[in-house]
Amino acid sequence: MSTEAQQDRLLRWVERVAAFCVEEWGLPPITGRILGWLMICDPAEQSAGQIADVIQASRASLTSNMRFLTAIGLVKKVRRPGDRVSYYRIEDDAWQKVIQRKLESLSAFGEIADEGLDIVGGEGHRTERIKAAHDSLTWLQDLAARHPLHR
Repeated sequence: MSTEAQQDRLLRWVERVAAFCVEEWGLPPITGRILGWLMICDPAEQSAGQIADVIQASRASLTSNMRFLTAIGLVKKVRRPGDRVSYYRIEDDAWQKVIQRKLESLSAFGEIADEGLDIVGGEGHRTERIKAAHDSLTWLQDLAARHPLHR
């Protein structure tokens, strides 16, 4: 496969990651492109300029998205001795953090479902609907507890 064809294939994959991030997580496409590129790029550490060039983003937009991704702990800013340029890389535990946050969010909703069950009592359609959510969340928490995420 030619270098150009390989680069094309990489960028198509990055676009798939971006589309997933938009559809599933409500993130802007550029955020998904950054994540996708940082997952598949070589070397693993890339400057903002390199990332912007590859995903064809403005530096301003890239900078605000890098700040967001760094703040939530998915991307790490790296400095090299003697180099003024900042580089970025996916955190080693980025996906574990994503999953852990999602589980914590679902757990919080489980507490809301418990409260709903207390409010509506033990019988009827309202109880069944809330109990369905509660039971699903309990199942997921039990599954996560039995199979902790380790790298």
